[in-house]
Parts: sequence; C-alpha cells; structure tokens
Amino acid sequence: MKDGQDATMRAVTMPQALSDDARTALVVELYETYYSPLFAYVYQLVGDAEGAHDLVQETFLRLYRERAKLDAVENRRAWVYRIASNVTFTALRRRGRRSWLPWRKAEEMVPVAPDPTAAAGERQMALERALAALPAHYRAPLLLYSYFGLSVREVAAALEMSETAVTTRLYRARKMFREAYEEGNGR
Repeated sequence: MKDGQDATMRAVTMPQALSDDARTALVVELYETYYSPLFAYVYQLVGDAEGAHDLVQETFLRLYRERAKLDAVENRRAWVYRIASNVTFTALRRRGRRSWLPWRKAEEMVPVAPDPTAAAGERQMALERALAALPAHYRAPLLLYSYFGLSVREVAAALEMSETAVTTRLYRARKMFREAYEEGNGR
C-alpha cells in the first residue's frame, strides 16, 4: 500500500510534461508578452533599432527551437531574458564591438524647437550617456534590475550568474553610473 501511495504522491507533485502543441502555444504567449520589453532591453544594449529587432527575432527563434526545455523552466521570464542576453552578447562579440553605443543617436534626441521639456530632454541625454559609459557586464544587470524590474534572482538566472555576483555588479554599476553622470554634467 505504501508503494501505491508513493506513486500517487509522485504523480501529484511531478509536473505533467507539456505536449508539443502546448509548448508552441506557450512560445506564442511568451512572444506576445515579452517582445516589446525584450526589444527595449536589446535596443538599449546595441543602440540600433533594426539590429535590435533582428536580435529579438533570433531570441524567439532560439526559444522556439528549445521549447522542449519549457517543461523544466521554473522562471520563464528570466529564461527569455537569458536567451536574449546570450543572443545579444554573442552578436556584439561577433561584430567585434568593444564599447556600448548610446540608446539613441544624439541627433534623434535634440529637440526641434525650444520648449518647456528641453531641460528634461537634456537630463535624459545625460542619463543615457552615463549609462552608455558603463561596461557591458555592468550595464546589463543594471538595466534588467532597475529599468525592467527583474528581481536579483531573475537577473542572476537571466545572466547565468550567482545572486551575490549580481548584487556586487549592481552596487558597482550604480557607483560607476553616478560618477559618469556627475562627470558628464561638470560636477
């Protein structure tokens, strides 16, 4: 009787494997949920809208190819960001880029006519320049945590790091960001 109870308990506690159709539907759901935030994240890393679209598409193609792994994924949001981070960092390494580009080209950010929001635009430009000054391994966790709202645990999973390493990088990234911002504003 105990063996029967053990089998019943295993059936209750072990998750059921998803069918391939269910996995495909889940990939579509993840696409609909995360395309826009992933695009914003990747765009902030590469500074090129067209390139960011391509990299996000590659992210979802890779996610689709690896959909059999969805059964074992505990945190799907972190998993999607991990794939996007890996795709983006690989593409940047392949291109031989050693420095990060600003979020937008400077000419796209200059207001056409003076207006009351000019000061806010200048502040935004200064913030973006300071963020662009950060090395990649500090910029990514700072973006994921501060801008996209991932928890330290999710950032760790997304970047395949320990939570302690994420906490350390966030501390250092904030410090470097403050210094770059103050330096850029003549303080």
